[in-house]
Amino acid sequence: MDAHTDKQAEQDRIKDVYRRWHGGAALDRYAWHRPEILQQVAARSRAFAALLSETVGGDLSGLRVLDVGCGTGGFLRQLIDWGADPAKLTGTELQQDRLDHARHFTAGGVSWRLGTLDTMGLHGFDLVTTQTVFSSILDAELRRELAAQMWRTLRPGGWVLVFDFRYDNPRNRNVRKVTRAELDAFWPGERSRYRSLLLAPPIHRLLARAPWMVSDILTAVAPPLRSHFMYMVQKGG
Repeated sequence: MDAHTDKQAEQDRIKDVYRRWHGGAALDRYAWHRPEILQQVAARSRAFAALLSETVGGDLSGLRVLDVGCGTGGFLRQLIDWGADPAKLTGTELQQDRLDHARHFTAGGVSWRLGTLDTMGLHGFDLVTTQTVFSSILDAELRRELAAQMWRTLRPGGWVLVFDFRYDNPRNRNVRKVTRAELDAFWPGERSRYRSLLLAPPIHRLLARAPWMVSDILTAVAPPLRSHFMYMVQKGG
């Protein structure tokens, strides 16, 4: 099997996993109204806000943003709420139904692209983001290719932002952790930020009926129990 065939097989596997997962019973554990999900969303928003304000600044209105694997557009809607201009935002996605959802529920002006990043010729972005995409790619070479494509779309001085898993999930062989060493090898940037966050979901679900303070304290005092990370790196001028 040649490299092109390997790459296509991995992309097809990823599409199939998301197609089977999206809309299935497993989504019930991630329903927006569940207490632990509400808490995780709040923690993630705080972390995003802190990192973005430290790097690209508090005024997002002039920022050109590319969200790779945008799903149903939730992160881009968050940026719009924080003042980003929809006309300067682009989201890419492999699944047509998710892209249709994003277009329907997001302010007009956002550019939505179906397909893989290497076919789109995009460039000049101030911020290129991706969330739980690298952990969905099991093939190491395809991970490196995506990282290089993201770097090429970024202008000098711009930032990459990644949110993903710190650990493997023994119950899900379609997910593989992303390490700090791997991230640093992908993008030899001038400055970087790394922050772990979110109590591991199995523990968080057990504590769902406890006061929020319990989960917050455990997350703060036990870093090894944090299941996710955020990473930002700046491209040199």
